[in-house]
Amino acid sequence: MLKRLSLKLDRVASAVALALLAGAYAPAQGAVERIEIRERVPFAAGTSYGETGAYEKIRGVAHFALDPRDRANASIIDLGRAPRDEYGRVHFSSEFVLLRPVHGKPTTLIYDVNNRGGIAMLGQINGRSPANNDPSTAADAGDGFLMRHGFSLLFSAWTWDVAPAAPAARPLVLAPPVLKGLQGRVNNEFTVNAVSDIATYAGMRGLTYEPATPNDPHAQLTQRRRPQDPRRPVARSSWQFVEPAQAGGPGRIRLEGGFQPDVIYELSYVARDPYVAGAGMAGIRDLLSYLRDHPLEGAPVPKNILMFGISQSGRLIGRMLHDGLNVDEGGKLVFDGAYLHVPGAGGSAGFNSRFVQPTRHPSMLEEHDYPADAFPFTATLTRDPVSGKTASTLDRARDRQGRLPKLFIANTSTEFWNRGASLIATTPDGLADVAPPENVRLYGLMGAQHYVGRSRTRAPFTACVSTSDHYTTMRALVLALDEWTSQGKAPPASAYPSLDQHTLTSVADYHAVFPKGLGITPPEQNLREPRLKFGWRYERFGIADTVPPKQGAAYETLVPVPDADGNDKGGVRLVEVQAPLGTHTGWNLRAPVTGFAWATSRFDGSFVPFARTEAERLAAGDPRPSLAERYPTRDDFAAAVRAAAENLIRARLLLPEDLERTMAGNLGLYDRILQRDPADQSCNYLFATP
Repeated sequence: MLKRLSLKLDRVASAVALALLAGAYAPAQGAVERIEIRERVPFAAGTSYGETGAYEKIRGVAHFALDPRDRANASIIDLGRAPRDEYGRVHFSSEFVLLRPVHGKPTTLIYDVNNRGGIAMLGQINGRSPANNDPSTAADAGDGFLMRHGFSLLFSAWTWDVAPAAPAARPLVLAPPVLKGLQGRVNNEFTVNAVSDIATYAGMRGLTYEPATPNDPHAQLTQRRRPQDPRRPVARSSWQFVEPAQAGGPGRIRLEGGFQPDVIYELSYVARDPYVAGAGMAGIRDLLSYLRDHPLEGAPVPKNILMFGISQSGRLIGRMLHDGLNVDEGGKLVFDGAYLHVPGAGGSAGFNSRFVQPTRHPSMLEEHDYPADAFPFTATLTRDPVSGKTASTLDRARDRQGRLPKLFIANTSTEFWNRGASLIATTPDGLADVAPPENVRLYGLMGAQHYVGRSRTRAPFTACVSTSDHYTTMRALVLALDEWTSQGKAPPASAYPSLDQHTLTSVADYHAVFPKGLGITPPEQNLREPRLKFGWRYERFGIADTVPPKQGAAYETLVPVPDADGNDKGGVRLVEVQAPLGTHTGWNLRAPVTGFAWATSRFDGSFVPFARTEAERLAAGDPRPSLAERYPTRDDFAAAVRAAAENLIRARLLLPEDLERTMAGNLGLYDRILQRDPADQSCNYLFATP
């Protein structure tokens, strides 16, 4: 008996020894195996930014090893099918760029999710996108806002579908794990604005999966006028594949007679070798987890970590939260807070499925079969009356202690028309408001468009764009999120259009109350995304068996209520809406010559100035009071702008340091409107420089 017990103990000891020995040679626990530093230089030639001082730039590569067996990685579609090393781990790497103060003190680290390979935050917050996507000079820092406030800034690669850039550019492009040999059907939807013999069929500024068989004879091209119309096949003999315009670029096809405006084309074929796209989100997670706990090149770990994303990048953060990829393998939150800017309905359906193409997303016109948004949409539990499911976007986002990150979600007026923005604050049937939980704040930036307008022409749309400057409010929100997460200071209250406040309504009701005689007519619809059915494997395994998918009932999306001037009510009333010079809408219809005159721009709103005088107003049949009636003198307008700005400052939605910028921008537009000939249909008057 004793001999058998001794033998058993020997076996246990041997097993333990073997395990310890294996551990000595196995990779260290944690998904970042190592950090490789390739460049470390002074940023902006040592320029000093206020009390923060000088910055440095570090460029490197993070090397990852993901264990598909770890519960933290269970939501990454197809990770278990990827090639593994002898320890069962999946390897990939990501380039990163870090800008940080050289003073060596703990800072708040902001991770800026790049947009289609490009650094996004500096352009909208600091006012300047870095040349060649490589922040190096003082000019690349714009006005230095983020540096003056002492933030460290981190950028890395997370997606593969980035089209080749100019030779000098340095986009951040991920090479994720590849599932060699796997095949599946993909469809690519595209349009043209003018007659063209050759068209690119990939998504906007992106790449797609190319046919598994070159010049696939079984590929199918269809056409239709509207998203809901039946697809009409185009004879295979009338079109052919052609070489990309540049090596590594998106594929193209040529059509006899040319591609026509006002037609939605769709190219479908069998592709192969899908990427494990969700690995990109895991790479962000694990890089932040590593930097949270490990000093890098002599600097202390951050005191606070935030994420920031604009549009596609904000939707990526939404998907990370939805999939629980904001919690690392140790069960800890990897960021304390996140600011999702203009994500529309949130993006909880994209980025993590087989053959997914992250650059694609729906608009009123196109891509209604692409899985960008799906229930759940709200951070509070809601029920989908069609499926019967009850869920929230944060169901898997808690750490082991039950904590959630603090979130800001901001949409402009444009997202209510083109990206289903009402859904983050209502039930899926649009019948009731859904208040956000305590860790979430919602902001509707009324009168603004997806980005501050910059087009000097109406084409390819019908109206001049909206130049409302919501970037100043973004700056205030960045600081407020930092104070909320690092100091516990309560953030600005949510300000979002709602049913209870009678600031959210149907498109039909919008039409009924929008003022007539402005020279612009509201769209006949907004984006109403259908519930998509890709087959039983899609929801559980991310594998689409039905391509294109079957469409179910659409989610009910609403739009802000316009006031007597046509400016949206509710939400954050920007200075341009509190002291208006005209009507700022969230929509801008396409010009008939470019096709789809019933549809809107993906990103642009409209601006129609008030008449300068009462006589001019009456002659034009404009129902809105003139500038002269609203502001008898320039000083009266200046006083109105200052009062509006001070309202926002008190609400902590505008910074005192941006008051003069706000005054100068609005007064400059006032002067240009007074100098403008109303017969001039160009949009040059919107801008201070010719």
